[in-house]
Amino acid sequence: MATSGLHRSRHDRMIAGVIGGLAQRLGWSSTMLRVLYVIVSIASAAFPGILVYLIAWLLIPEGD
Repeated sequence: MATSGLHRSRHDRMIAGVIGGLAQRLGWSSTMLRVLYVIVSIASAAFPGILVYLIAWLLIPEGD
């Protein structure tokens, strides 16, 4: 696991490992970050959660 940069998680993933990798990088619980992401995505019309996730999936490299 690389700690120097943001990587998608290979082990803590539901779909592509984006939130799991972000949680590892921040040192947060991946479950709590996923819940927060879904709540913010639903509650805010200005935050298109699915589009942001897809872009992150394309841009963030997969970790080791």
